[in-house]
Amino acid sequence: MSNEPVTVGDKAPDFTLQASRGRTVSSADLAGKPYLLYFYPKADTPGCTTQACGIQEALPALGKLHLTVIGVSPDPVPKIDKFADKYGLEFPLASDPEHELADQYGTWVEKSMYGRTYFGMERSSFLIGADGRIKAIWRNVKPAEHVALVEKAAAEL
Repeated sequence: MSNEPVTVGDKAPDFTLQASRGRTVSSADLAGKPYLLYFYPKADTPGCTTQACGIQEALPALGKLHLTVIGVSPDPVPKIDKFADKYGLEFPLASDPEHELADQYGTWVEKSMYGRTYFGMERSSFLIGADGRIKAIWRNVKPAEHVALVEKAAAEL
């Protein structure tokens, strides 16, 4: 696990992950293209559904900005597939069950609920430019505000 979370200007960590609908997503395939990695805690929960559906609705606008979107959670692929099918999510949802990519981005964090502490995924997003460097970071993003923040920053790339 990295001690220092990534910051704006850093080279985005490399990755290859299994994703929804039999896809594999990788940083190598995205070389030379801008993309958004958004980390979410758990498929088919209220906040994650709001966030994913917001992104799905914004795909045409994000596509005009040439932005690829990839959602990342610790969920196994079958659960992600069910989530994608239920809500018609066309963009890839990647499975990071060992939270290796989340660790590199500093999104696998200690959380607390009802006096119990545990590790889980922080809802955060990272905008990566065509040069492979991180252009914007949103940590603890609110699901309903996510798309507007991303669209604004992507338009400025």
